[in-house]
Amino acid sequence: MTDRPSLRQTTGPSSTRILGTGSHQPAKIVTNDDLSQLMDTNDQWIRDRVGIIERRFGEKNELLVDFAVAAGTAALADAGLDPSEVDTVILPNCTMPTQIPNAAAQVATRIGIQSAGAFDLNAACAGFCYGLGVASDLIKSGSAKKVLVIGAEKLTDSVDPLDRANAIIFADGAGAAVVGGADEPGIGPVVWGSAGDLVDLIYMRDDKYIYQEGQSVFRWATTQIAPIALRALEAAGLKASDVDVLIPHQANLRIVESIAKKLRAAGAREDMVVADDIKYSGNTSSASIPLALDHMRKAGTAKSGDVVLAVGFGAGLSYAGQAFLCP
Repeated sequence: MTDRPSLRQTTGPSSTRILGTGSHQPAKIVTNDDLSQLMDTNDQWIRDRVGIIERRFGEKNELLVDFAVAAGTAALADAGLDPSEVDTVILPNCTMPTQIPNAAAQVATRIGIQSAGAFDLNAACAGFCYGLGVASDLIKSGSAKKVLVIGAEKLTDSVDPLDRANAIIFADGAGAAVVGGADEPGIGPVVWGSAGDLVDLIYMRDDKYIYQEGQSVFRWATTQIAPIALRALEAAGLKASDVDVLIPHQANLRIVESIAKKLRAAGAREDMVVADDIKYSGNTSSASIPLALDHMRKAGTAKSGDVVLAVGFGAGLSYAGQAFLCP
């Protein structure tokens, strides 16, 4: 019997961190009063139900890929990196109009990232946390050196404009983060999972429009997501009191507030900053967490070195979360 050759394994740095962030939203602002002209709703009803004041809608000629290019370019500038320094692009999304070609390869080329490993990732509203976890592990394994993760969505192409329950919620935009190696841990382990038995709670109606059982999703999110967030802290060796900034997926302000309340009951500080980007950005699915992070950095409510706890959840029903240090 001949000796079999052994396979060489690659290794990378033991730790990773976020090097920079960026975001982009279309210019068109749609208020609750604007929507009341199209359907039976009003500003107070929408604020009470989901907490949204306004959101951004892309024009017909604006594409998900356009949003992703703008956000990714901004993240590279924030990180002080040239596109040539990035070797992998991961693009979480659930609203690309076609499965082939994927968005990531197009975005990489338009940004100027040549010969990049590029793939889309669909975990719906948990997509960015999934992508951040994959990026971190790719770097630690030695399979990548610097990864650009861009959550991007054009949800208005997938929403029935007359469906009052859903048309008031969803919006468009993109958020991005650059991930690289680090001397000390800057991104904790991802904690993820799914509840496939509840897959029918969020789906594409008539293979065209997003539909969700709102009350059932609300009950699931307000009972199941806070424990996932606490598991992510435990995986990172942290306590609830260590969290400076909480960024849940911006699905509904009432859900966000419920998660924050449960974390404070578990020991989180009263001065923990809680993202409320939903108010002015709406629900942007894969883009919501990186959008909120970038907006909070620019506003100074999330500062360099802060311990951030992010947790995403949505269709699938998929969920994921991790702790990381704010760049």
